[in-house]
Amino acid sequence: MHLAELNVGRLVAPTDDPRVKEFMDALDRVNGLGKRMPGFVWMMEGSGEPGTGNTETKIDGDPQFVANLTVWESVETLRTFVFDTIHKRFLDRRAEWFEILGAMHFVMWWVPEGHQPTLAEALERLEDLRTNGPSERAFGWAYLHDKS
Repeated sequence: MHLAELNVGRLVAPTDDPRVKEFMDALDRVNGLGKRMPGFVWMMEGSGEPGTGNTETKIDGDPQFVANLTVWESVETLRTFVFDTIHKRFLDRRAEWFEILGAMHFVMWWVPEGHQPTLAEALERLEDLRTNGPSERAFGWAYLHDKS
């Protein structure tokens, strides 16, 4: 099995606004690093236009509500990318570019090798986590920590 993850957020401003410029300018670099990491399997892609990442993938038609959906070989490979690379610097600064959401915005789940989850599938997993709490079906970092 591989590990899928979805992270959603709502930008504080449209993607072409100066308030999110630093974040937008870093997308290609951070996503490119992720794709070169050992254990990276797949990423939901946008149009491929430079500096857009997956930001064209809107949730509920809201152009500021964006998603990142990836698949990794293991928890350890995702954890290394998230917490031990330049990605961590942007994670630590997310409040500069993203609204604080009242609901859970991150979910992980296991997928068969070769499976590329759709955004609809990922949003269902997120809703499952929000509604039912952590389980083998949908979980976050704390659930994995508690299981070890």
